[in-house]
Amino acid sequence: MEKERKLARERASIILQVRSGALTATEGAERLGISRKTYYEWEERALGAMAGALEDRPAGRPAASVDEEKEELRRRVGELEKKLFLAEKTIEVKELLSAYDEFRVRGAKKNRKADKRVEKRR
Repeated sequence: MEKERKLARERASIILQVRSGALTATEGAERLGISRKTYYEWEERALGAMAGALEDRPAGRPAASVDEEKEELRRRVGELEKKLFLAEKTIEVKELLSAYDEFRVRGAKKNRKADKRVEKRR
């Protein structure tokens, strides 16, 4: 890694020397061990990268990259949590309705017994 970084800096230094007029493009290409055509391609890439690096950027910390797979999983978990919540509430309602039905049946039986007692007294 350090070797690659040193090589990149050497290349940048030669390109800057050519741009400042200290070297010709042919001399720069020779020092880099490449053709003049390749030198100009590298120079264009290097200057483009430098210009891009110097563009204004919004202040503050850069936005975190979005991992699409993680976002999809978060969305899916949210949907499943909602479904689970609804299922739990549905079960609660069914249990309440069942208890209410039992209460009504017991109440109806008690009322019938009470009605029979009243009729017997008459």
